[in-house]
Amino acid sequence: MSIPTVKTKLLEGRKGLIVGIANDRSIAWGCARAFRALGAELAVTYLNDKARPYVEPLARELESPIFLPLDVAVPGQIEAVFERIGEVWGELDFLVHSIAFSPKDTLGGRVTDAPREGFLTTMEISCWSFIRMAQLAEPLMKDGGTLFTMTYYGSQVVVENYNIMGVAKAALESAVRYMAAELGAKGIRVHAISPGALATRAASGIPEFDALLEKTKLKAPTRELVDIDDVGMATAFLAHDAARLITGQVLYVDGGYHIID
Repeated sequence: MSIPTVKTKLLEGRKGLIVGIANDRSIAWGCARAFRALGAELAVTYLNDKARPYVEPLARELESPIFLPLDVAVPGQIEAVFERIGEVWGELDFLVHSIAFSPKDTLGGRVTDAPREGFLTTMEISCWSFIRMAQLAEPLMKDGGTLFTMTYYGSQVVVENYNIMGVAKAALESAVRYMAAELGAKGIRVHAISPGALATRAASGIPEFDALLEKTKLKAPTRELVDIDDVGMATAFLAHDAARLITGQVLYVDGGYHIID
């Protein structure tokens, strides 16, 4: 799939932050393309100086007026991004949080054996960072808005080799529900998007991931893998006013994979 040509800019005038673009195969890039195609203005972050050469050309393609480093493990960087958004825009309509990380020794081992520091790092980057961003986004969403994060089926069932990340994603999905309840009266909606398995740089860290891709393709009712543009367009729809009474959801964009035993 590719982003369709859109004659009506359904999100024109909306402003959003995209966190998690690493390259042109990132889920966050698919989301950014979709939001931009629908007319939204985007702020973009990159992880560090090593990542910047891969992300900067994409930010230019999006015509992003805000382009800043964001490593959520570095104290002050999350706050600096939102401070800049406040200075430049003074408001925010949506946020896409598409980051997760677990140290290799923690991700590759049993949940039972997870070291304390590895567990805390996994939870901080994969779950708490979304909660902190929601806290900072809240005062900028003066007329409501939508917060998105990315999850995976391994939060609900045991997926081989997903291990501690399944625990983190389960916590993340629970946070989505609680924050949706807390922020709903302000018109702020909160969602987790759950794509099927797809090849990204982050997914390459999961052992035997190629086998998981093949299994997904064979098992999904549609008999095909989703791509980042599928995920992007589904996410962008939920940011539109047409979805104003949809919140607290885990939206599966996986060709129906999750309904099959």
